Amino acid sequence: MKQRNHVIDLARAISVVVVVLFHGLLYQIRIEDGRPLVIPWAPSHGWWVASWFAMVMPIFFIAGGFAQAVTLDRMKQQGLGYGHYLASRGRRLVGPLVFFVTVCTALASGFAWAGWLDDAASLSRQFMQLLWFIAVYLVIVAAAPALLRAQDKAPWKVIVGLAAAGWTVDALSFTLQTPDLRYANMVFVWPLVHQFGLAYQRGWFRAGPRWQPIAALLVGTSGVLGLVALGYPAAAVGFANIPVANVLPPSMAMALLALAQCGLLGLVDRSGVLARVSLTTEQAMTIINALMVTAYLWHIPFILITGALLFGLATLSPTIASIALSQAAVAFGALGLVVLGVPFIGRIELRLIPRLGGVQSTSTAVWAFMILTIGTLLVWRNGTVLHPMQPLSTLGIVLVWGGSWLMARAADSVPNLVSWAPRKTGESSL
Repeated sequence: MKQRNHVIDLARAISVVVVVLFHGLLYQIRIEDGRPLVIPWAPSHGWWVASWFAMVMPIFFIAGGFAQAVTLDRMKQQGLGYGHYLASRGRRLVGPLVFFVTVCTALASGFAWAGWLDDAASLSRQFMQLLWFIAVYLVIVAAAPALLRAQDKAPWKVIVGLAAAGWTVDALSFTLQTPDLRYANMVFVWPLVHQFGLAYQRGWFRAGPRWQPIAALLVGTSGVLGLVALGYPAAAVGFANIPVANVLPPSMAMALLALAQCGLLGLVDRSGVLARVSLTTEQAMTIINALMVTAYLWHIPFILITGALLFGLATLSPTIASIALSQAAVAFGALGLVVLGVPFIGRIELRLIPRLGGVQSTSTAVWAFMILTIGTLLVWRNGTVLHPMQPLSTLGIVLVWGGSWLMARAADSVPNLVSWAPRKTGESSL
């Protein structure tokens, strides 16, 4: 199988754009007594249906599984071990994660120490919700070698096992009417979707009988429709009028959607339409994929900045307020800022990515991964306020910083030679 797959690369690049645009639509801005009023969007049921087509989070995990399989195969051929794998994968997240957490910590802590502790803590917790993806991905990266071995040895055992666990969590959640129970599916649903990505790289969906991707598309689509008919949330993502949907916390509807997406990707792959692309297109996809984590982490701040700028414009020119404050203006304006701002941020992050030396320490890499994962989990759930009255938030921040420092030691374990250096241009964060 070829190492690069233009279908996967393009799907992931498009997904970044969809995430920015869709999140830009989730809030409406109104002017009330000269002040901005931000209202969570409560769309009609037609948008609930559209949310399934815009739900691209499974594609990130599918693409991640594909990339993990390629990386692990290459390292096995080169005789490299688990320590090298963990260090090489983990260090790429260090730059984007540390810079993002540090900037957010400076802002939130500044407001907290200035006297707005409660507001800073509350807003910080809401803002850090997007770190769920990084936390889950860290866990999956650590488990990927074992998952790939299982895929090659007995693929259906791990797929059926993860699916059975996911269905059990869903059943308990709906029976007990406790949606928060579905947070347990973070370690079942998303690894299952990642497993589909491993399978895709191994030839499932894109090779063999043509009926396989068609069946995946039909089973996945009909499965989502069936679950909604049985009482699952009718939208993929939460809105003001459906706050608990299917993505956070995840339900097995996300796994079925991922199966349908694998079938669709497989059909496109088989068609050969993207077998060859222009050099310009390939370079653009490479750059977008390399900056994917950066775009994901910073797109919400750019949406907020866009909203503030458009509010200022509407205040100066009230006649265009309805246009300037429209959801479309915010969404596309934010996308424009992402295109302009993310490459600049990416250059800063490059300098924070640890150098991969000639020797890696497996034990240090394992500890670094554990500490970084726990720190990210704590920041996700508690925010970025560095303050004695916010002990869990403070602990999370310290662990993220400490885990990142330890990852640098793991990436180059030769004494006195640990250094920080940018990764090669175009190297994907994931």
